[in-house]
Amino acid sequence: MEISIREGGPDDMPAMLGMLDSCVEWLVAQGRTRQWGTKPLSQQPKTVESVRGYMEEGTAYIAEVDGVPAATLTLTGEPGSYLSHLPPPGEPEHYIHWLASDRRFKGHGLGSALLTHAAEETRRAGISLLRVDCYAGDDGKLVRYYESNGFVRTEAYTVGEHEWPGQVLARRL
Repeated sequence: MEISIREGGPDDMPAMLGMLDSCVEWLVAQGRTRQWGTKPLSQQPKTVESVRGYMEEGTAYIAEVDGVPAATLTLTGEPGSYLSHLPPPGEPEHYIHWLASDRRFKGHGLGSALLTHAAEETRRAGISLLRVDCYAGDDGKLVRYYESNGFVRTEAYTVGEHEWPGQVLARRL
């Protein structure tokens, strides 16, 4: 199995949204519906616009396995507006959005490979702070995943009327 990482573009939107849908399906099968709900994200205009907007603002990366798109993330210079209530870091940063993989490739290290690539791109840009936020509910497994990839917890937050629990994490480079 050969993993390669390349920059994504507008033509990759269907594959990226398919990866997000694959994650929703996997989460629903586990009874973990609070993170991203039960409906495919590709059918939610707000999500589609978010993915497109971050791609236009930053750079999307696609991890391929033997030439097949299998995982993605997008790297920008700041978090989304939903975190505008949190204090800014006070220094330049790169921010990770929409890390997802096609669950057929679960366990092959694609997420970690993309996180390592994001760290390398951040260093290459002369920036020493890489941040991400994620769902912090249920068993906290997603937060621990980022911690296992070198991130440390910074700010906890909640969003929306349903008090969706989130966690910002940072990695110094």
